[in-house]
Amino acid sequence: MPKKHRLIEIEWPHFGEATPPPPFTLADFSARMEAAQARMAEAGLTHLVIYGDREHFANLAYLTGFDPRFEEALLILRQQGTPLLIVGNECEGYLPVSPLYVAGKLRSERFQPFSLLNQPRNSSRLMRDIFAGEGIDAGAKVGCVGWKYFADSEQPDGAHAIELPAYLVDTLRDLCGRVNVTNATAILMHPRTGLRARCTPAEIAYFEYTSVLAADGLKRMIFGLREGMRDFEVVQLAQINGVPLNCHITFATGDAWAVGLAGPSGQILRRGSPLSTNIAYWGSNSCRAGWVAASAQDLPVPAQDYVENFAGIYLEALADWFGLMRVGVSGDEIARLIETRLPFERFGITLNPGHLIHLDEWLSSPIYAGSTDPIQSGMVIQVDVIPFSPRYSSTRMEDGIAIADAALRQTLAAAYPDCYARCQQRRQFMQNVLGIDLPAEVLPLSNIPGIVPPYLLAPNQVIAVA
Repeated sequence: MPKKHRLIEIEWPHFGEATPPPPFTLADFSARMEAAQARMAEAGLTHLVIYGDREHFANLAYLTGFDPRFEEALLILRQQGTPLLIVGNECEGYLPVSPLYVAGKLRSERFQPFSLLNQPRNSSRLMRDIFAGEGIDAGAKVGCVGWKYFADSEQPDGAHAIELPAYLVDTLRDLCGRVNVTNATAILMHPRTGLRARCTPAEIAYFEYTSVLAADGLKRMIFGLREGMRDFEVVQLAQINGVPLNCHITFATGDAWAVGLAGPSGQILRRGSPLSTNIAYWGSNSCRAGWVAASAQDLPVPAQDYVENFAGIYLEALADWFGLMRVGVSGDEIARLIETRLPFERFGITLNPGHLIHLDEWLSSPIYAGSTDPIQSGMVIQVDVIPFSPRYSSTRMEDGIAIADAALRQTLAAAYPDCYARCQQRRQFMQNVLGIDLPAEVLPLSNIPGIVPPYLLAPNQVIAVA
């Protein structure tokens, strides 16, 4: 029998703080580079050209530990030889953040057009000469890695549709011909085969750390918000600690409610208004949506059945969604579950009901209609099922989970016992208190796992299923 929702009163559990795990090592980055070179060989490529900027940093950071600040950067990876990282004026001083660079396993060169406008431009080679010096010529086959790849249905000749800046792509095509310059972003980002689609224990431990930061910050915001506060005051309660964010903090209420990705703007919290907000560090995103209310009586009359006919049904569907988070289940099966249980006409879900998260907030997703991509051990998945209703506003249970088979769980428990213990405690809470049954593979990473408070002025009232 399907489980039915109910409102319960609880004290939110405390699973303990997470301390930063040891930083990724030279061995970690060397292994990633070698894996990328192996994928190059499989694809018949002589070079990978990996682009990054402040927004699209994750592939560079994954391979090297270097994330561009202010400027663009470009990594040239060959089958043999030391990779070359090309940076602008200001990023030269930041290069030692990469263990590869410190160990002499990553060369660098200054390319001043990557620098901000009107900075010095008098001491760097042309990009054409840099490319040629790395062996990019008429005999080269170059794979470009940006942040998207394209099917032919999206863009004619998707293999040659490249989203890197035109001046870089034009130069590559001049040197080795259009046909020899292809989009290779899938090597890192494809949900089935991408190198970043399956995480190591070290990555899971880091993402659990940032998930705790995000969840604990969001919890402080929820328990601290009061009618009459400004959104700026609420966000200050999160105590953002300086770990990089992977997307801007959103806060939608009042006049900004209909602006989906709105940030804090000075809105005043008023009883009977909807509210949604999130915090997202590298590898994590915690989001909740509900009402500035203490009970159903505070809501507009048409929405006073919010829990019975919207948020509670959402949680029932999400309980079944968790039940499908098993190794081998296809993305299509998960997508069809949500389409059936939360029909579009009533719940307005337009995006994928779940996606992969990594350093960037959205890596890619195996979950979409018709997908044959399976859930795999090592995936870190964002519980990101986003309903919207003009009548009921929204609800949300957005946090991260790791999928780990028995072997990965054993390795994680041995290497990061505190992290693993917190995940097991969260599993017990979701199952024993909230009634959400979890496959053995599911490791909740957030310190507010499965908790959905519909009335944000009474946060100890949460939705459970039985």
